Amino acid sequence: MQLQANGITLEVEDRGEVQNPALILIRGLGTQLVHWPDNLISGFVAAGFRTIVFDNRDVGLSQRFDDAGVPSDAEAIIAAAIRGDQIQSAYALSDMANDVIGIMDALNIERAHIFGISMGGAIAQLLALNHADRLLTDTIIMSTC
Repeated sequence: MQLQANGITLEVEDRGEVQNPALILIRGLGTQLVHWPDNLISGFVAAGFRTIVFDNRDVGLSQRFDDAGVPSDAEAIIAAAIRGDQIQSAYALSDMANDVIGIMDALNIERAHIFGISMGGAIAQLLALNHADRLLTDTIIMSTC
């Protein structure tokens, strides 16, 4: 389903009983919700979790930011960084953490377990820093600070 969260449109799948504790799985850079193994999600649901997966912004069926005017040529971005130029971005990881809070708000979830992998782990860290009151637990996999 598509829902409005943090002022943008995100593709979200919500499985399990609504009254069960929520578990939100956050993917890494460039990967989609369909990359979560179905048996993993089904296992969480069978264990009693309301399990939510979603496409991060600019991925899959979620809103894209191609019109933000940000260069997408990796070589040009690297060259600009080497020159010390200011590099413009369409959004920050903190915006992506706020997307998760927006999903929680849209689904009427007060607090959730968070499970972030790779870049999703970085997003999970920002959730812990800036929204600790909304988290039950925070599991960070294959990520760094």
